[in-house]
Amino acid sequence: MSTVTVDHTEDVDAARRTSGTPTTADARPRTSAVDRTARSAGRVVRRSTAVGLFLLLWELGPEHLLDAQRRVFLPPLHEVLQAWWGLVENGQLQEHLQASLTRSAIGFGLAVLAGVVTGLFVAWYRGLRELLTPLLELFRNTAALALLPVFTLLLGIGETSKISIVAYASFFPVLLNTIAGVRTVDPLLLRAARSLGLSNLQLFQKVVLPSAVPTIFTGVRMAGTASILVLIAAEMVGAKAGLGYLIINAQSSFQIPDMYAGILTVSVFGLLVNTVLVRLERHFSRWRGLADGH
Repeated sequence: MSTVTVDHTEDVDAARRTSGTPTTADARPRTSAVDRTARSAGRVVRRSTAVGLFLLLWELGPEHLLDAQRRVFLPPLHEVLQAWWGLVENGQLQEHLQASLTRSAIGFGLAVLAGVVTGLFVAWYRGLRELLTPLLELFRNTAALALLPVFTLLLGIGETSKISIVAYASFFPVLLNTIAGVRTVDPLLLRAARSLGLSNLQLFQKVVLPSAVPTIFTGVRMAGTASILVLIAAEMVGAKAGLGYLIINAQSSFQIPDMYAGILTVSVFGLLVNTVLVRLERHFSRWRGLADGH
């Protein structure tokens, strides 16, 4: 005798729909949405734990771990935040931030443009690469801050010298990563593109640049960091505005909370720049995820 198994799932779901109770099909999307929210919240907590512990140590450490003499040189976090808000209220922070942002953006933009264009030519033409590589290696291994006195002597202490030193420091990471990105393009892709009759310009647009974008953006992110670090150092020498000037002036005036407020602003500024560059990299590299099936 055979046994007949009856599936009552549809009847149960129909009864639930009639009574207003969520059905099995309706519960699945809600459960997955809850799971995604929980995973996102857990990821945020994990990523912010170390920062939170550091800020807590900054707040409690000076009071409980330092003696009275050293506590003057490391004020707790709430005093630094009060000083930061005071700089915002009197407009000083906006003035210095605008000066630094303008110099950094101009120097960084010029470096990216020159670095990408030069890197494409150097990587594509072998003779040019063999000619320029020794000179590029020489300047690449010369620290930008070591040349700061040279830029100051030749260009003065005005905006030109600061923008130029930022452009110099940012140029080589972009250049070298552009060369590396173009040199590592799959030769099969190049041969396939040539077999389709693409011109050199079309080859750059359709194959070379898209393939080299991730490597180029690695250099752009390195250049963004370098532009901020070098600019802050340059503003500490002969500037009348900027975050570097704010920090060194507060230190010389013994306004220690203001000094830390400037340092904190530099850190947040650098983090925001890196975040923007990462988002741009993801935007211009979306085709890789599609090609990989993600």
